[in-house]
Amino acid sequence: MITKDEFGPEYVIEVSDPNTGMVGFLVIDNTAMGPGKGGIRMTPSVTPEEVFRLARTMTWKNALVDLPFGGAKGGIVWAGGDKKKKAIVQSFARALKTLFINKYIAGPDVSSGEDEMKWIAEAIGEFKAATGKPKDYCEDGHCGLPHELGSTGFGVAHSTLELLKHKSIDPKDVTIAIEGFGNVGTFAFQHLSEAGVKIVAISDSRGTAYDKNGLDLDKVWAAKNDRGSVRYTAGAEEMETEALLTLDVDVLITAAVTDVINKENKDEVKAKMIVEGSNIPMTEAIEKELIDRGVLVVPDFVANSGGVISSYCEHVGMKPEEMFKIVEEKITTTTRAVLSRADKDKKSLREVANVLAREKVIAAMQKRKSAF
Repeated sequence: MITKDEFGPEYVIEVSDPNTGMVGFLVIDNTAMGPGKGGIRMTPSVTPEEVFRLARTMTWKNALVDLPFGGAKGGIVWAGGDKKKKAIVQSFARALKTLFINKYIAGPDVSSGEDEMKWIAEAIGEFKAATGKPKDYCEDGHCGLPHELGSTGFGVAHSTLELLKHKSIDPKDVTIAIEGFGNVGTFAFQHLSEAGVKIVAISDSRGTAYDKNGLDLDKVWAAKNDRGSVRYTAGAEEMETEALLTLDVDVLITAAVTDVINKENKDEVKAKMIVEGSNIPMTEAIEKELIDRGVLVVPDFVANSGGVISSYCEHVGMKPEEMFKIVEEKITTTTRAVLSRADKDKKSLREVANVLAREKVIAAMQKRKSAF
């Protein structure tokens, strides 16, 4: 159920097209700081309630890193396969054409990437209707900055490194498990490995690879490319996908889909710290249970803001090298501020991050006369 409060949502829209079979949802939560910004999730089970939760997270995420965006999220019910995907995405875009740019700017999410963002822009004839477009898709000298460049995973890595620095932990002394080997997980793995961190486990939908001495990214990629799953990584122990979440590691990085930590496995989580590289990897109630057990959790809208920061950089016409510099600066500064305030106030990182974000949204709401 979607619960309305003083922040929103401003729009909850369901659209459908019998010609393509498209069924989709758009939730624009709050636009006090700017047009709602959030990706389009394409899964068989996406619901308006899930989209709302994600949209609210985007409201706080954009505010926390001082972007001129509000919070929003899209969802398209999609069972998989490429046969009708373009037609479905473009039908969704056309159905919501009047809201794009002024009220909503799309971006990538689960099962949507640079191609889908290009399709949206083409469908409604607005280059700025979506971010995360291909880098060779340009207009008036401005080009896309696809999330495939790795901005989200890059940001997750820097948030993790700032966490270790704050706790006075040498990155070389840490064991990390990464749940998910998609766009976020691969780049988090890469950048953390380059910083000397030992990644002992990595998973995908078909299994987990574990090596207490640390995994080699090249070997992981070879297993993925040659045999279709990271679980077959040379020299690593094969495990089921879910086993990664319960490994005894220093840091668990979630980097896949919603609610992977749930009532069935929450009591088995052994990680001392969790960095939420994915959006809403658990409910706030479960997150609080883990915090009460002594687990330090860096919330999603602190750790994984790299993607939306990249979106802003694309929206204003920056180049990739400028984007990565700004992602590092904003993620590091925000993570440090939240960690320091949490220590001072004796509160969880989510509580502190929520307060900081809400203060900014409230100030923006007070400056405007009306949402419409």
